[in-house]
Amino acid sequence: MNAITQPHTLETAIDNAGGALKRLQAGDGHWVFPLEADATIPAEFVLLQHFLDRRDPALERKIAAYLREIQCPDGGWPLFYAGKFEISCSVKAYFALKIMGEDINAPHMVRAREKILAAGGAERTNVFTRIQLALYGEIPWRGVPVMPVEIMLLPRWFPFHLDKISYWSRTVTTPLLVLMAKKPRARNPLGVRVQELFRTPPEEIKDWIRGPYRSVWGHMFGTIDRVLFRAEQLFPKRLREISIRKAVEFVTERLNGEDGLGAIYPAMANSVMMFDVLGYPPDHPDAAIAWKSLHKLLVIEEERAYCQPCLSPVWDTGLAGHALAEAEGQASDAVRAANDWLRSKQILDVVGDWARQRPGLAPGGWAFQYENPHYPDVDDTAVVGMLLHREDPVRHADAIERAETWIIGMQSRDGGWGAFDAENNKSYLNHIPFADHGALLDPSTADVTARCISFLAQLGHTRSEPVMARGIEWLRRDQLTDGSWFGRWGTNYIYGTWSVLCALNAAGLPHSDPAIKRGAGFLLETQREDGGWGEDNESYADAPRGRYVQSNPSQTAWALLGLMAAGEGNHPAVARGVAYLQASQKPDGTWDEEPYTAVGFPRVFYLRYHGYKLFFPLLAMARFRNLRASNDLRVAVGF
Repeated sequence: MNAITQPHTLETAIDNAGGALKRLQAGDGHWVFPLEADATIPAEFVLLQHFLDRRDPALERKIAAYLREIQCPDGGWPLFYAGKFEISCSVKAYFALKIMGEDINAPHMVRAREKILAAGGAERTNVFTRIQLALYGEIPWRGVPVMPVEIMLLPRWFPFHLDKISYWSRTVTTPLLVLMAKKPRARNPLGVRVQELFRTPPEEIKDWIRGPYRSVWGHMFGTIDRVLFRAEQLFPKRLREISIRKAVEFVTERLNGEDGLGAIYPAMANSVMMFDVLGYPPDHPDAAIAWKSLHKLLVIEEERAYCQPCLSPVWDTGLAGHALAEAEGQASDAVRAANDWLRSKQILDVVGDWARQRPGLAPGGWAFQYENPHYPDVDDTAVVGMLLHREDPVRHADAIERAETWIIGMQSRDGGWGAFDAENNKSYLNHIPFADHGALLDPSTADVTARCISFLAQLGHTRSEPVMARGIEWLRRDQLTDGSWFGRWGTNYIYGTWSVLCALNAAGLPHSDPAIKRGAGFLLETQREDGGWGEDNESYADAPRGRYVQSNPSQTAWALLGLMAAGEGNHPAVARGVAYLQASQKPDGTWDEEPYTAVGFPRVFYLRYHGYKLFFPLLAMARFRNLRASNDLRVAVGF
């Protein structure tokens, strides 16, 4: 508390954090921080190298060091820092270590193997892991659900169509359909196998595709899968050839240069294997650029290396820009440089997949990555649009207007927004056997909807306008009984609640509004004794909402930003939270944060944005200072 009563101390903390952030800004104005997931992606990268027989022993040694480092003491691998054992991730990590030459009798390999077998063995892994095992001949192809490549020819009115699933599912699945049709075998030059991970010999297993099913849909789709398994061999050869050609056309149209198909690792890796199995030589332009794109994802350090799931420069730059705009004002040279770079990344000429649901809507969004023109997302677009507007709404008027039009056009009929597509909410598809991860779709979510409302409100749209009224009503319906909102893309209820409180404030709702009071109450109730906030990724399962064993800088910042948006800037809890950020700041102006505070797919895939621990605390401390200086408790911007 004493730190808060000394303005120079807070100012110094802000200056130090701002200085640290600016030192990391690239010469062209953008930021990009490492984006770390679990052991799955680096393990798959190693297995891909051996699938193609393109080994890199020096790189493998560093990846092996990384996999050993993140292994839990009990032998398994989790999906996030200090998380629970996860069998599919652990099978891939074990396979990768063994194929890189690890002695299976070494203590860490013995512990891993025992943990996997105790959990049911490799036969109980998820669909994507079983596909990986089938590519290596470790299980028969009947061990994975049937996904015939003829899906490419289905009409749009059919219950299953690629347009009905999310962008990430579409780009991952399309080249995978070719692999599942061709059923190739990895070159595996060292002949490594992992049969010791199975409790039952794979050829004896009868229940690869099994429940528990989550609904009647699951039972029905399970029956369909069994019928397709018998019928697929009867499909006309000519029809299969046409389907494969259509899949290849889809991939090559969206190949996206050195940024790769969909700019996400699984899609990029599948495209590499697709070209290989179709006989493309390594120096073919499409095959070569697909292979090159994967290497852009590598983080190679002196002693270790890992592969990122994707790159996040637009997201990082937008968020860092907001932090500096709050700390230094909109005239900051760093913010201006960031916006100049962001302007160059607006997608204006490519009509992406989103247009299948919104024909005639002009493009105007931003993607998450350096380049991904077929797949802009409204979350990035709203964040960037708000930053451009903060700096100079006149200088950036044309870019802001295009973004505004595109975001309004992407609102779903339910009033909310999904991330990449509109109306991507055919929930029955999450019950097909192939979708055992339950993340096939991109429906409306509170955090994305909130960002769009914030952006439009910052531009001057009033809450009585239809687009705003429908969005706000969606948010009201989505609020939970404890006052919180679910966070789809950040962990979790703290993230969702912060996002929505910012939106409702920006839209001009009074701070006395019941939704705002209940949301603020949730944040006040979950503050920890040290003044900070933290939330476990297990809250996506059955852990308490908004709680964790420790406070984390990024989640503390979100809670503070949410409370300040709710008009609670003078509440003692806010001062305590800022004091926590000051006390935990390192001398170089940064913070430590090992726990993962973001999510790719709830309960399946989690993320650690290495920039979150810097730009969110800076934003929160600077906003606290600015509100205190202005004697006005209403946050004037949407973010």
